[in-house]
Amino acid sequence: MKKVTRKVGKYEVGRTIGEGTFAKVKFAQNMETGGSVAMKVMAKSTILKHRMVDQIKREISIMKIVRHPNIVMLHEVLASRTKIYIILEFVTGGELFDKIVHQGRLSENEARRYFQQLIDAVAHCHSKGVYHRDLKPENLLLDSVGNLKVSDFGLSALPQEGVGLLHTTCGTPNYVAPEVLSHQGYDGAAADVWSCGVILYVLMAGYLPFDEADLPTLYRKINAAEYTCPFWFSPGAKALIDKILDPNPKTRIRIEGIRKNPWFAKQYVPVKHSEEGEVNLDDVRAVFDDIEDQYVAEQSENSEGGPLIMNAFEMITLSQGLNLSALFDRRQDYVKRQTRFVSRKPAKVIISTIEAVAESMSLKVHTRNYKTRLEGISANKAGQFAVVLEVFEVAPSLFMVDVRKASGDTLEYHKFYKNFCAKLESIIWKPTDGVSASLLCGCEDKE
Repeated sequence: MKKVTRKVGKYEVGRTIGEGTFAKVKFAQNMETGGSVAMKVMAKSTILKHRMVDQIKREISIMKIVRHPNIVMLHEVLASRTKIYIILEFVTGGELFDKIVHQGRLSENEARRYFQQLIDAVAHCHSKGVYHRDLKPENLLLDSVGNLKVSDFGLSALPQEGVGLLHTTCGTPNYVAPEVLSHQGYDGAAADVWSCGVILYVLMAGYLPFDEADLPTLYRKINAAEYTCPFWFSPGAKALIDKILDPNPKTRIRIEGIRKNPWFAKQYVPVKHSEEGEVNLDDVRAVFDDIEDQYVAEQSENSEGGPLIMNAFEMITLSQGLNLSALFDRRQDYVKRQTRFVSRKPAKVIISTIEAVAESMSLKVHTRNYKTRLEGISANKAGQFAVVLEVFEVAPSLFMVDVRKASGDTLEYHKFYKNFCAKLESIIWKPTDGVSASLLCGCEDKE
């Protein structure tokens, strides 16, 4: 079977690592430097159809403007005849949300450190006139050494000429400030501060301050700032959260006030970063002005009827450090929103089994080239729930099935994954005790 390779300019493109309504994020490798990047891919036809040109252009420009150690870096933007490629820093530590799901809640000191990094990043955005408007743990990534990185500026706002109030209601309801829900116009900086307060509460409590099944009750509680802090919050943390979750944006504490707060200031080391000169937006203009001589070359080598073969470099980046056992060990209680299992069954059998189980669960099934999308209604009937499963060959007659959430609630995805895998026992391969998972990958077993 041929190896499937896809190249975009100087980048070799690998597996899909994330998926949204209008874009996919793929793992890619810079063939000149060997470095890993995340490549956000958008079809021009989709952007035009949904009249999103200005929004995407703004998102890209914002990410180039707000360069900061605690914000995911945008390297460059490329375009082909049909697609736009946003080349981003590849952040390897997963989502902060996964850490909360894994640990239940964080210690006060750990929560404070992440909150300090979050406030530094948000303050930097505000100093550039940028308001994020969708701050939540799912948009906070962790790098390899555990530092926080703010991502997803898709809903960010730059004020128009003349500073005015913002009017678009956006963001995730549980994290959204009351004035945003009231449709009266709001101050983007104060609204971001509110979201930061909800995040701090979630980090320390392990659950949301405002969480109701029906939206009217949720909105009423947010508007009244009706919440209680758990007994383990220290008086200092509780006092700061109370100042942040003030339903009146005019009296709500500002970032300067947060930075002077004694609880926040404990062990606070402001991040050092050099201010760059003028940001060059030429590549953004070239992409959106459709300058043909700037188009990047796309090349594909298609396999003949088989799943993609995953190379060793990609497998290493999938694993935690260089210990590849995490790829094969389903005994971990900790389920990320991107999960995987291994099978020795033929690829066609894997796909047909997945389809049969999905249909027995009344899910809609779409399969193409060893990639299956499952769709259903979310448990709370509030919206769509979708999962994508993709089969990769990692060694002769050994396949890895990569499972990721495409839309819906992350906690619901965790439950779905466990339930779905229980029904796939016939195809999931578990190494026998005498065979180490790391040996499967040609690695020496050190244990």
